Formats: sequence, structure tokens, C-alpha cells
Amino acid sequence: MKKIAVLPVLAAFALISCNDGKKDNNSSEEAEDTLKVDDYNYDTYAEISVKEGGHWEGREYIDGQFKNVEKLDVPKEHTDHSWFIRYEGPGWENAQVGYRLYLDWRNAIDIFGKKVDTLVLPYVGQDNFDSYHEPAPWGQDILKAGKSLGIGGYGRYMNDTVAHFRNVENTQARVSNSAGSSSVEINYKGWSTGRDTIDLDSQITIYPEGRELKVELTPSEEIEGLTTGIVKFEDVPLMQKESAGGNWAYIATYGTQTLVNDEDKLGMAIFYKPEQLEQQVEGPDDHLLVFKPTSDKITYYLLGAWEQEKGGITTEEGFVSNLDELLQTLDSNDNLQ
Repeated sequence: MKKIAVLPVLAAFALISCNDGKKDNNSSEEAEDTLKVDDYNYDTYAEISVKEGGHWEGREYIDGQFKNVEKLDVPKEHTDHSWFIRYEGPGWENAQVGYRLYLDWRNAIDIFGKKVDTLVLPYVGQDNFDSYHEPAPWGQDILKAGKSLGIGGYGRYMNDTVAHFRNVENTQARVSNSAGSSSVEINYKGWSTGRDTIDLDSQITIYPEGRELKVELTPSEEIEGLTTGIVKFEDVPLMQKESAGGNWAYIATYGTQTLVNDEDKLGMAIFYKPEQLEQQVEGPDDHLLVFKPTSDKITYYLLGAWEQEKGGITTEEGFVSNLDELLQTLDSNDNLQ
């Protein structure tokens, strides 16, 4: 596969930094500091971009310009819609798809649907904080996560609902890009839910081939209710299947479940190990997978398949066929790499 290239129609975005949605005469130099895209030669990409040079006013970060960083200790002031992190958290992409995680109390994973097979994330959200919700030549944010976990976000199932990450002593994120993959490691120190407080380490990785993100969760101690899931939409049923060997299974949905329009189709799936699963339940906002208490690593894969993706899957039959092929691969190889 060819290396991810720069999308020419987006190159101008690199000359724009977000300063209350306005262009800045010095933004060209700032954008060059963000990512030297001409030198980027990998098949995958991950990033986290934060504002510098501004100031906090309560929960909002005012002024400043975005700059990519390799490591971030999330400020105590940061929450949803603080305007501090570009597109609100870390992002991952390969030639087929992009994802982002809300690095705040929500901790949901969202999908960037891509119409191109070129590198786009360095430019997303540079011109206006949430412009990526609108259709663009490269694609757009296509999933409405709301109060859910989105696709494959994680939290704790308790009292018939999902406890997100409202009470965390410290959250640190670190980005890594290499020839074979791109990852973001997130360390949650002192995550409190109910009467329990633990640390949770998360490693989320994208690979050159396929639409999948691999998620690895390592709790510091056993805890009931660690969960992931897929956001629920009315009239979009849940599909489930276990592999022939019983080593892996999936839950999935397919249908009109995007922000684009009422006809636009999207497939979403999570592959998991049945031996790690406590139960599959229906939460208020998600189809949930609740894992058994453990301090060992929990591994699952998530994916989103948008019908407008370049050379993408355009039917439910094609989507299910793709899932079944991946399930067979997991059953035989225990991984998708």
C-alpha cells in the first residue's frame, strides 16, 4: 500500500490556526510546527493537538493557537466543549477511516468518515472548532455519540447505566507513530466510580490495513462492570455472532445512523473474546458488553464502515460478509494484524 499522502485541497488548512474561528497572520509558522506533512511517510497516523498562548476562563480556553504534542496531562479545567483540544481529543487514521476519542468525562469514540485515502487529521478543526460536522471534500464527523460510548468507548456499567470518567485524579495521553501502527496510550489515575477507585491504562492502536482500532484496557485491580459498547439508534437492530472455534465474537449494527442525512448508511462492530465477557446488556444509550472482573489485559477491536468511504462497503450484506471474514481471521490467528 502506498504511504498516506497529503490531500492537496486541504493543504490550505495548514495555514489556518484556530483563534476564535478567525484567521491569523502568523498561523503559517504555527501550522508548520504542528506537523511537517511533507516528511510524514507512514501508513497510519495519530495525534493530539492543544491550544497554547491563550488562557483559561472557568471551563473554557480563550484565544491561543493549536499545536501538536506527543504527551498531554489533561488540565483540571478541561471538560466537554472547552475549546482546548482540537476536535476534543486524540485522533487516529489510516487510508480508510478516522476516529477520535473525547478526552473528557464522556470518553466516547467517534468516527471521521473519509471520502479520500489521504492524510486529513492534521487539518481537521483548524479553520473552525467544530467545522468537521459539516460535509467537506475529505468527509466529516459522521456519528452522533450523545450520552453514549459512541463506538467502542469504555466506562463502568453500574446501577443499570454507564458511569463515565467524571471523577479522575489525573489523565495523561501519549501519542506514538511508527512504520507499522499508530497508537495513543491513555493513563487514568484515580478513576472513581461508586465506592471504588482504580487506575486504568488504555492502549488504542490503528494499523495500515482494515478499518479497525485495537483497544487494550488494563485495570490496576479487579472491578465489576468495566464495559464497552455501540451507540443505539431507533430501528437499527443489533446483530451478534460467535466464531466457530468460540475464541471471538462480535456485536454489530448497520443502517441509517449517521449525522449526514436520513438515508446515509453506516456499519459499526465490536469484536471481543467471549471468555472475557460477563454479559451483553442493553443500556440506556448503548448495546453494552460488560467484562468479567480482572486485572489482566482486556482486548477488543472496533470498526466503523461508512458507505461513502472510497471503495467502501455499501450494503448490509457486504458489511456482514466483511465481519464474518474478520471473525474467522480472529478465530484462527487471535489478531487482525
